[in-house]
Amino acid sequence: MAKKKKKSFIKRFIRFSLLALSGLIAFQFVYPDVSQLAKQNPKKTAFMKYREKEWKKTGKNYTINQIWVPYKSVSPYLIKAVLIAEDDKFWSHEGFDYEALQKAIEKDVKAKKFKLGGSTISQQLAKNLYLSPSKNPVRKIREAIITWRMERALKKRRMLEIYLNVAEWGDRGIFGIEAASRRYYGKSASGLEPEEAARLAAVLPNPRKYNPVGNSRYVASRANRIYNIMVRRGIVDPEYEIDRD
Repeated sequence: MAKKKKKSFIKRFIRFSLLALSGLIAFQFVYPDVSQLAKQNPKKTAFMKYREKEWKKTGKNYTINQIWVPYKSVSPYLIKAVLIAEDDKFWSHEGFDYEALQKAIEKDVKAKKFKLGGSTISQQLAKNLYLSPSKNPVRKIREAIITWRMERALKKRRMLEIYLNVAEWGDRGIFGIEAASRRYYGKSASGLEPEEAARLAAVLPNPRKYNPVGNSRYVASRANRIYNIMVRRGIVDPEYEIDRD
């Protein structure tokens, strides 16, 4: 009787071990090793690959335009403008803005649609690096898990550096702030002025629809709000800007 119990225990232990191992392998396959991003810059993101497939289907002869720049080579005005526009609590939250998420859920319930906005920069980075633009529940769950892992594996500054280099910033394959800065303002990202930074940040919700140097009222209005917040917080001194001009 004792031998049977022992065999049964061993059998259950082996079965559990195999299931655990299978689960671990599956987890590593589905969820990438984000810790590598601490020292390695991502090459072509999932979002870039998605766009390439999209261009191929529609017969558009676009290519990815991206120039990697380190965090220290990005204008502080641009960094502040992006945080104000996209994720004002970035430095303090752990990947999720629960207040914004609650508002997004309430909005979805009223509209009877599943969009689930309120994404932080951390969540946007997870989506850009590894997922698709789809907003279905399964994708959002995967996004949440990857976000959680990145927040624990990477420093905030590194996450922001990667985001600024991989974010989509135009309708013809413009990715990253350096390529966007050169395209729209003919200068490096390090030289962006406050108003230019505000306009570039203003188009991030839909960079293929809006042009930072165009005549869109939406862009002008949103950029103005971002700029005014920068002034109120002492990031920009309007008198200095006028004197310098």
